[in-house]
Amino acid sequence: MDATDERERHSGYYARIADLAETARHERETFEPPEAVDEERALRYARDGFGDVVALYIEARTAAWDVEFSARELSLLHRATNDYLSLYTRCHGVAFDTDVTVREAAEVLLKTHNIVDTAQLVTKVPGRD
Repeated sequence: MDATDERERHSGYYARIADLAETARHERETFEPPEAVDEERALRYARDGFGDVVALYIEARTAAWDVEFSARELSLLHRATNDYLSLYTRCHGVAFDTDVTVREAAEVLLKTHNIVDTAQLVTKVPGRD
């Protein structure tokens, strides 16, 4: 299979999705847990990582043309979503791997209009009083 065939199997978002997933994976692999809750860092992972992934998904789903993600793109979006959510929770001293689809996250974001609230709602971290 040549490069043209490979590109045609994916949507026009593939390069951006791959970049987001690669960055998320790098962040997760190089993550050093904080000694105490690091709210600022958690917010950065929510806004600048998780938020970018969910925003791309919403952008594609609301595009003027019909965007169909390939299985590989959906897998990368899923991985990036959960890498960033795991980093977010670890900044709060909670180490667990999440299993949230980008679609689920997008649906919550469309209701809350706030990516940090979305991260909290889908992970339950930090807990609400």
